[in-house]
Amino acid sequence: MAMAKTVFRARPAFYRHRTVAASWSQRAETPLFQAFLCPSSLKVTDGLCIKDATTIDPACGSGSLLLKAAKILGKENVRQGFYGQEINLTTYNLCRINMFLHDIDFDKFNIAHEDTLLSPQHWDDEPFEAIVSNPPYSIKWEGDDNPILINDPRFSPAGVLAPKSKADLAFIMHSLAWLATNGTAAIVCFPGIMYRGGAEKKIRQHLIDNNFIDCIIQLPNNLFFGTSIATCIMVLKRSKSDNKTLFIDASNEFVKVTNNNRLTKENITHIVDEFVSRADVKHFARCVPYEQIVEQDYNLSVSTYVEARDTREKIDIVKLNAEIDEIVAREQILRDEIAKIISEIEVGV
Repeated sequence: MAMAKTVFRARPAFYRHRTVAASWSQRAETPLFQAFLCPSSLKVTDGLCIKDATTIDPACGSGSLLLKAAKILGKENVRQGFYGQEINLTTYNLCRINMFLHDIDFDKFNIAHEDTLLSPQHWDDEPFEAIVSNPPYSIKWEGDDNPILINDPRFSPAGVLAPKSKADLAFIMHSLAWLATNGTAAIVCFPGIMYRGGAEKKIRQHLIDNNFIDCIIQLPNNLFFGTSIATCIMVLKRSKSDNKTLFIDASNEFVKVTNNNRLTKENITHIVDEFVSRADVKHFARCVPYEQIVEQDYNLSVSTYVEARDTREKIDIVKLNAEIDEIVAREQILRDEIAKIISEIEVGV
């Protein structure tokens, strides 16, 4: 069902945020998405690299994530092409130039210049087997001020729109709507969407009740240029093999490089291995059944399900009490000696 066209109105806030988001995705392209696109984890991505795969980034910026997908998947495995949409005209043109510079033929990519949420440009091309995106965080959008949007087939399944002041979950619902049955979407998210109430909680409930969320990964803070926010990755699938959600606490998987943190190959391998095995690992990962997420009121914060390692100094109470007893005994000896000296002085006087 085709949605009614919404007149596009550019917003300065969108332009500012998309420019920043483009630079973040350039910085984070390898560590964030190799886990879901690398050939060694094909069995996890369930058809992600089939020969007729299509790949899209609905907030593509300068195209860095699409180019990373081309590098990891192999251009020959994405025969239906690479798709993207970008609101910033300058960044949109830069993305197209990047495609040419990286030997992506003109007939193998389709980058559109429009507002992804209000005027999506690839209705005739969806669904997509691979979706990778680092959308702008907590930007404003029309939301329920636009009466058409609640009937948009991308947003209507949740029964509610993302808040006007925070469009994060609108981008997620857009990606889910265009995800193929055998596809995988990996989206960088602002952490607040995992626990905030109101409309965002209702959208999370829709995602969990319908078993669309495969994994939530908590990333280290200070990972991106321009922000110290500890972001998350949400992995979406339409055809999961069970009704569990994997939570991975990768907040300590980094090394310090100058003023920023960085994921090393070893950190990435650790995350990928857990993503593949889905095993419970104390203080690192846990596969949580649907019922427990419901009990937690649809809170998707990783810290709710994965207990953080206690780094406080451990105190041996028995040893501490023995040391106190020794100090008290020595104190009594000193008091007795002082009392003896005072008695001798008084006798002399």
